[in-house]
Amino acid sequence: MNIENIKEAIEADAGEIFPDLEKSLKESIAGQHERVYTPEQILIRDARKQLKLSQQAFADLINTPVATLRDWEQGRYTPPGVMLKLAEIVLHHPEVFKHVA
Repeated sequence: MNIENIKEAIEADAGEIFPDLEKSLKESIAGQHERVYTPEQILIRDARKQLKLSQQAFADLINTPVATLRDWEQGRYTPPGVMLKLAEIVLHHPEVFKHVA
């Protein structure tokens, strides 16, 4: 497996250079994995950041304990479907939350 060829193919496909890509590919092949984020974690975190709220403020907004929100963002638990849908709405229509945030 030629890592340089893989790196070049990925960068050519993306149309940009990824400075740490070669290192990441070598680590992946060696089985050295860093923390993995789920789409659900990223969605919840991005929704909170879209509203520019702290974890505590976002938890208050959605009437959820901050510990639960942290569990979702850290991947210990998957948020319920309704929370994932709410996060999608926040990302696509943040103006809806201006009067409640």
